[in-house]
Amino acid sequence: MLQQAGIKSPPATYAELAQVAKQVKEKTGKYAVFASFVPEDSAQVLESFVQMGVKLVDDQGKAAFNTPEAKAAFQYWVDLYKNGLLPKEALTQGHQRAIELYQAGEIAILDSGVQFLDAIAKNAPAIAKVSATSPQVTGKTGKRNVAVMNLFIPRDTNLPDAAVKFALFVTNDDNQLTFAKAAKVLPSTVKALQDNYFKTLPGNATPMDKARVVSANQLKQASVLIPAMKDRNLLQKAIYENLQAAMLGEKTVDQAVTDAATEWDSRS
Repeated sequence: MLQQAGIKSPPATYAELAQVAKQVKEKTGKYAVFASFVPEDSAQVLESFVQMGVKLVDDQGKAAFNTPEAKAAFQYWVDLYKNGLLPKEALTQGHQRAIELYQAGEIAILDSGVQFLDAIAKNAPAIAKVSATSPQVTGKTGKRNVAVMNLFIPRDTNLPDAAVKFALFVTNDDNQLTFAKAAKVLPSTVKALQDNYFKTLPGNATPMDKARVVSANQLKQASVLIPAMKDRNLLQKAIYENLQAAMLGEKTVDQAVTDAATEWDSRS
């Protein structure tokens, strides 16, 4: 699809993504990308705000996104939707729909984890053959998202010392390297990431091998884009619902941003 649209390399920024989306639609009649605006689903769009330079909340937990940067981020997605460069079901369906559309050859770019390569190869081998991995699309900040998993120890556990030992066992350098290789994920320690497994490709490199090296290299600019906070789901809901209203022409972008901030700050 990218070839048909005359695109030689995948987009690196959201500005480039908008141009690619336009070219793909004009040349193929299909879509470059699918992003979900369902409040209970993917945080991809919310993360894009941070990558575009939006601060979501201040130190007191109040809305910090009633700003020109946030209005520009709202406008970006509104324009893509209103210009017919996003599938209509982006407002009603989640990330699973993006996977389905990619496997069906209906979108050119899938924003997803390395682990989905195996599923695509199994479910859509023809699509897998023409698929390649590239770094995450980002905004002016250059930030890239990383999904961090945590080990928790219940406060009322009867075995706190054993639990801590187990957590340290799972997260030490050697075990993180072993675990990452087995689970096809990235390790959580700096030393484990220095292993050649994440830096060099074997002679008969598979798409999974290439994706691993690309993903590992991005960790240098990666962070948890949305800070841990109480009621994070309500923040996403307030922003997504008002963004949808702007996309449907029910509100102006300015009103949608203001209403989202007011809704977040007035939560009980």
